[in-house]
Amino acid sequence: MSKLFSPTTLRGLTLRNRTVVAPMCQYSAQDGFANDWHFVHLGRFALGGFGLVMLEATGVVPEGRISYGDLGLWKDEQIAPLERIVTFLHSQGAAAGIQLAHAGRKASTSIAWRNGFDETEEEKAALHFESWTPVAPSALIHAEDKGFTRPEALDEAGIRNIIDAFVAATKRADRAGFDTVEIHAAHGYLLNQFLSPLANKRTDRYGGSRENRMRLLLEVTEAVRAVWPEDKPLLVRLSVSDWHNEGWQVEDSVALTRELKARGVDAIDASSGGFEGAVIPAAADYQVPFATAIRNEGGLPCMAVGLLGDAHRAEDIIANGEADFIALARGALDDPNWPVHARHELGASDYDLWPKQTNRVRERDRSLRQRSFAAS
Repeated sequence: MSKLFSPTTLRGLTLRNRTVVAPMCQYSAQDGFANDWHFVHLGRFALGGFGLVMLEATGVVPEGRISYGDLGLWKDEQIAPLERIVTFLHSQGAAAGIQLAHAGRKASTSIAWRNGFDETEEEKAALHFESWTPVAPSALIHAEDKGFTRPEALDEAGIRNIIDAFVAATKRADRAGFDTVEIHAAHGYLLNQFLSPLANKRTDRYGGSRENRMRLLLEVTEAVRAVWPEDKPLLVRLSVSDWHNEGWQVEDSVALTRELKARGVDAIDASSGGFEGAVIPAAADYQVPFATAIRNEGGLPCMAVGLLGDAHRAEDIIANGEADFIALARGALDDPNWPVHARHELGASDYDLWPKQTNRVRERDRSLRQRSFAAS
């Protein structure tokens, strides 16, 4: 039996297989509200057979969004459209997760496909355009001349407010029916900024030593775990390495993972990068060694992500103990049906993972003598 397509359990959640849709920002919300785009975008992955579908980085406060087009969960009115998505994902056999985030100094940026802030006044009104001054551990801009805004340094009251915002958003995520939440501490966003000496130049108890730089993420984790139901798993996304000689390193992430495990985290989503000056040798499977290090040395189940997609290699990653889950983002955009296709490629002869409404695919395959009918 395929390891990739075997069920697995985290706390009280059993996933039908080990394939995951990684969070992908869509920059298509207004005032943080999910809409029909999000419903269709996410729903197709459940139809395609993924075990867990993760929603994009969702701001716990308005100023925590990467852009004005990001999802949010800072007010109760945002629950209902998310609940609609969760209900559909569940109806198709997929679990639903949401990534809770604060972008820190990488907030208030332009929509990815626009030429900077080039909205007309009419578009600004229609799109609910907003811009603001971001916050960060230190008043250091992420990058000059690239559309970022110099942030204001958070004081301890501001830090406390952010912890409270993660807690409030977590409670709303539970009310929306999500099976898991993921704390976003990667990609150069706020919690990652506190971790990395590249962005954190503080001299108080939230800066300086590695222990101090880890403090905010650990406090957020403790607070979130305290209000998240005991039977639901808690995930954390880490940039395991900054890919920078003066930044956060793999050994730092291993030490951090042990602390997260002690605070009730159930799995790590192992990514990397997020700061200027990084030298990233991107290639197929390039982040898998990070997942393996976290899994074997940090002691938590781990999700591999980043330019994956070859079915046989994905199977080997799980079978060899290099990671516990395979997460696709751009690969899922390219092929929302990747799990059902990969399962056939790995030798499945049945069509059980396909939705019953798509049983005509089986009849097509029979007519064309392909997949399980190739030798008949």
